[in-house]
Amino acid sequence: MTRVQVRPTAKTRKRRRRRRTITLLIYIVVVFGLAWYFESQGTTTILFVRHADVDQSTQQNQDQPLNATGLARAELLAEFLREVDVVASVDAIYVSPLKQTQQTAAPIAKGLGLEIEVADPYDVVGFMKNVLVDHKREIVLVVTHSDIIAPLVEELHGSKNIAEIAADEYDQLFIVTIPWWGKVKTLQLRYGVGWEPPQS
Repeated sequence: MTRVQVRPTAKTRKRRRRRRTITLLIYIVVVFGLAWYFESQGTTTILFVRHADVDQSTQQNQDQPLNATGLARAELLAEFLREVDVVASVDAIYVSPLKQTQQTAAPIAKGLGLEIEVADPYDVVGFMKNVLVDHKREIVLVVTHSDIIAPLVEELHGSKNIAEIAADEYDQLFIVTIPWWGKVKTLQLRYGVGWEPPQS
């Protein structure tokens, strides 16, 4: 019994080529679509820092300016944060309505050419929701007050073990990384005496 080989006609070959081309195009579109999706869902990083040093007023004036040590610490914080990302550094800065947070943020804002945005940190849910919506995949600095840092971090599903910040502690920095998929991580660093910017 002999087999008869049937050669595909030109029309059949053309149809097969078209089918392969369409399959390849669909594959390319899917790959690029997934790449875009993963990129658009990247990690958001939020840095929380207490305002720099103020005089411990006997009148408990909440809206105090920074003292000389605080002004020096604000400059040091600016140097520290300029090195936080080798590519882009901080993308946005939020402060409370009080002048000590605004003065603390001023050197880094000036150095990076950023506008300082004023928000109420005690509106924990609304504030964090707005930051996450407006600054997806960015690095955001929040200069705020010692008593509200832990609740803000917890709202982002970060650490629930942040110890109370003492009245004379001004050198703590909390870094919360929020990936599009996976666990939120919280790092706690200190900046201040002993830290020097890298030599270029």
